[in-house]
Amino acid sequence: MQASEYLKKQVATDWRAATEHPFTDALAQGTLEIEKMAGYLQQDYQFIDGFVRLLASAVAHAPTLADGVPGAQFLGLICGPENTYFLRSMEALNVPSVATAAPETQAFQALMHKARISGRYELMLSVLVVAEWVYLEWARPVEHRASELPFWFGEWITLHSGDGFEGVVAYLRGQLDAVWDGLDQAARDEVQDMFAQAVSLERAFFDAAWAGFKVQR
Repeated sequence: MQASEYLKKQVATDWRAATEHPFTDALAQGTLEIEKMAGYLQQDYQFIDGFVRLLASAVAHAPTLADGVPGAQFLGLICGPENTYFLRSMEALNVPSVATAAPETQAFQALMHKARISGRYELMLSVLVVAEWVYLEWARPVEHRASELPFWFGEWITLHSGDGFEGVVAYLRGQLDAVWDGLDQAARDEVQDMFAQAVSLERAFFDAAWAGFKVQR
């Protein structure tokens, strides 16, 4: 069994809750309240800075140029189409992009920071894999609905599905699977713990979004 698949199986309950969530179900159906989407976007946008720094650090710690290039290319997507998606969506929903991070947002920001400053490629990957794989798993089954939805719903689905994004997730998982073999048990335990924390925090973030983040204006 691949290491990434093994890690996922260890957190099956949280994983299922994060990837089969009423928030994303409502988003894909186009029934999600606009106020909830606005609050979600405000909070999710607060991750961009930390995520870019984490991904850039992972690229810098990749074993070879070939290992780092796909990550560097993904950085361009985050800083380009995904960043502009957020800005266009929040403008359309009439909310500012600058907001105070909610507790659930702060918790995931702290985990990304911890992974980045560790200087350890495997720990960076454990958070990156969760952050992208969770989104692929909820978005892929509803990709066919994206074109029928307002762009602030539909583009969020297409950004996290399709061959290109599946390739990103496969790359990140492949990197984690490859480094796992060279880790001792203590290091594997740390990876497993950080992976589990990331999944738990993703679930908590969706729970908070479904309850409704307070929109800041």
